[in-house]
Amino acid sequence: MAKHKPNTFAPKTGDMYAAMEAALQQQSSTFTPGGIVKGTIRGVSGNQVFIDIGYKSEGVVQASQFADIALVKVGDRVDVLLEQLEGEDGMVVLSKSKADDKLRWESVLKKYQEGCVVEGVITSRVRGGLIVMIDGVEAFLPGSQVDITPVHDAEPYINQKYDFKVIKISDERRNIIVSRRELLEDRQANKKRDLLLTLQKNQIRKGRVKNITEFGAFVDLDGLDGLLHITDMSWGRIKHPSELVRVGQELDVMILDVDLDRDRVSLGLKQAQANPWEGIENRYPVGSRLRGKVVNLMPYGAFVEIEPGIEGLVHVSEFSWTKRVTRASDMLNMGDEVDVVVLSINRADQKIALGMRQTESNPWDTVQDRYPVGSRISGKVRNFTSYGAFVELEEGIDGMIHVSDISWTRKINHPSEMLQKGQPVEAVVLDVDPANQRISLGLKQASDDPWNTIAARYVIGQSVKGTVSKIASFGAFIELEDGVDGLVHISQISGQHVEKVKDALKVGQSVEARIVKIDRDERRIGLSIKAMTMDETELAEMAKELNQVDLKPGENLVGLAAAFDDAFAQSEEWRPGSGE
Repeated sequence: MAKHKPNTFAPKTGDMYAAMEAALQQQSSTFTPGGIVKGTIRGVSGNQVFIDIGYKSEGVVQASQFADIALVKVGDRVDVLLEQLEGEDGMVVLSKSKADDKLRWESVLKKYQEGCVVEGVITSRVRGGLIVMIDGVEAFLPGSQVDITPVHDAEPYINQKYDFKVIKISDERRNIIVSRRELLEDRQANKKRDLLLTLQKNQIRKGRVKNITEFGAFVDLDGLDGLLHITDMSWGRIKHPSELVRVGQELDVMILDVDLDRDRVSLGLKQAQANPWEGIENRYPVGSRLRGKVVNLMPYGAFVEIEPGIEGLVHVSEFSWTKRVTRASDMLNMGDEVDVVVLSINRADQKIALGMRQTESNPWDTVQDRYPVGSRISGKVRNFTSYGAFVELEEGIDGMIHVSDISWTRKINHPSEMLQKGQPVEAVVLDVDPANQRISLGLKQASDDPWNTIAARYVIGQSVKGTVSKIASFGAFIELEDGVDGLVHISQISGQHVEKVKDALKVGQSVEARIVKIDRDERRIGLSIKAMTMDETELAEMAKELNQVDLKPGENLVGLAAAFDDAFAQSEEWRPGSGE
């Protein structure tokens, strides 16, 4: 029997296993966990899809990872992400959804860079902002970057498609941050710059009031804000911009100035309208009478609108011919309609001077007819000044009595010494000055001058009775009849030395004295109380001393005459209440 010859071409069992292991090692080296590989669908069972990637075992992917499982067919090629070469069940662990995410991310990285513009849809809200879907990849939109103005309600933005600017991409964190605000601001800046270059002075442009402030309004010129200052809103006077414009209102405005360096535009509303000051002199010649409305009151006068945009000033001095107006509000109210006369026009400064009193006759023009010089008048004391008293003759017409014209006999330092407010008086018209609106009155001229009869009534040595009216340090004034005063020098009060006048005499005290000096030219009477006890010889000696006028050179004025003269001189300076 012949022996069986072994097949020299058949591999040995040990070599076969070694070859298989080497093949598997080579195969496994081509599959890297975390990488994306191509796979073939081998079958679908329930919610599982079996995929062959060419490895020793198949992998299983959940049907939910497919957009529509009904469209999946055996033999379809799909991209999957290799998570593990061998799971707990010995099968390859695969993920289609992770492969899709990775492919989309890598596509986004290739397609977009930081600073580029992308299109996306805002899908939902998250803490701090919104989620934007860009080519299947979620991006984060911070709340502060949604719009140019702060957004308090994000709901209207959900499911809306917008353009965004990519401001940051993090490959490690697979994070994209986008901004809609930066994109809008960039576009607005470009649009603003382009618009600025098209603006020219004196152009008329349409705009919409965007905001109102105390000093004016900001007007949107289709992406560029211009300032409409309050002084350029109206040819007339307005206190606040809201009187003329409102937010959202459309206006035709004139370009007044364009500052390219500062991106600022100055606008005018009144300049886009006809200037009412043109031809003002022809419409309202000086002297013409008009009717207008009080639109503003100031302490110094009232502004009266005579047509829209045209106002004139009535100064307080032009309110009345007779009344002394200190504030315009004392006579007028806002909204009052008044008759005025045009006094002057300054078109360059846009000023018109108006007068109200000129609409009536001036009572001072005929005052000389009503109060001729020398006529007697009756009136009431209205007011005092340091130099006289004002007497009301008729409403708005006063005459003044100077202190020097109050009394024939007394030296009056203030009118209140003899007059009271509201007191009725009779006086004589001394002078009338219509140009300066002055009437001078005399109170003393309404009665006879008692000094005209002094010589007939008083002689040296005569005894008289009177009442102490004033006390001074140098003596006391004694009121005699008809208001005539005499002076008792301190040296003539008593035969004894008197230190102070007030120690010997009191105001209102009745006294009896003798006349020792009469000076008709100076209207002075010297009295002596101590002379009441003198005999005729002593009295004659005193009178002789008082009336001597020739003194030898070098002699001191120590006599009684000098004392009286000095006392009378002091009485010119003395004021009631100034001391003893």
